[in-house]
Amino acid sequence: MIDDTRYSGAEYAFELALCAHLERTREWVLGRQLGASVADPGARVVDVCAVVPGPAFDRRAAITSETIPPRAVESEVGPGRAVDPADAFDCSPDHARSVADRAVEAGYFEADHRGSRRYVRATTRYPDWIGGLVGIENKPDLGRPGDLERQLRRDASLGLFDRVVLATESYVTGAHLNRIPEAVGVWRFTDDDLTVIRDPTPLDPASPGIEPLADRPLRTDVAVVSPEAKARKRRAIAERAYGKGWRPREYPACASMCPTDDGRPYCAAFDRAVDPASDCGESCPAFEAADAPTVDREALRDARTPWVAAPEGVARRQAGLDRFR
Repeated sequence: MIDDTRYSGAEYAFELALCAHLERTREWVLGRQLGASVADPGARVVDVCAVVPGPAFDRRAAITSETIPPRAVESEVGPGRAVDPADAFDCSPDHARSVADRAVEAGYFEADHRGSRRYVRATTRYPDWIGGLVGIENKPDLGRPGDLERQLRRDASLGLFDRVVLATESYVTGAHLNRIPEAVGVWRFTDDDLTVIRDPTPLDPASPGIEPLADRPLRTDVAVVSPEAKARKRRAIAERAYGKGWRPREYPACASMCPTDDGRPYCAAFDRAVDPASDCGESCPAFEAADAPTVDREALRDARTPWVAAPEGVARRQAGLDRFR
């Protein structure tokens, strides 16, 4: 039996099991470990974000399977006249060109060259494709809550998501519920069975939000976040979730690695899903070099969610387009 004290991946295994369950039972697009702060970037990372498809989801899916850079969406680049990126972005010219490059690679921009200068236009109007965002905080063991209460109060007061849920494996008592903001829903998830303990109260992303910044003796500094800033962040979260997904990008080249049918990195030695980024490699006592398993992440995601692995794209090369140049 392997010494399990070195491994603290139970939360990771729980998180991936929940993602696999939600992917099978909901028509959502899921992404893991996404930044969810506005005024203080990096201060809050949500475990799982679920994007609920809106009416224009198919139009978004037709553009690209990748993340469309949020700055490209916010820029003055539209589907009409081609423009110099340096003139269309609210940032340095070098950064503008870098973002434009990524947007071209993703298929959201197309480029024209006039001599030594490059101009870009959007291949389509950006659709209003986000039907809702659900933020899910995973805490399988409520006996070790860490900073859970503060995190959830932050989510509830900021109102960045339409709904916020706590998912746990623990038996949920009244004392637990009393420590969790009333707006936060609670799920108990065990052995691939999800029980709704409390439904979340809908939040209002269209209203200003309050984001806690720093705790000081006898006071907490906060920032008032405008609806416009929240809308930009929501779009960035949704785009990141769309392009990233929840499965690991690489699987360990180890004889113990036996991915599940739904793409979780299951380790036969530890008898659970493991985090390849932090728990695998030659330092692991169970490591035995072997060929890395082949997992078609894109095919799995395409078959199981509304996400489209290989859209045709929307680049426009129609007759008469030159009149916009």
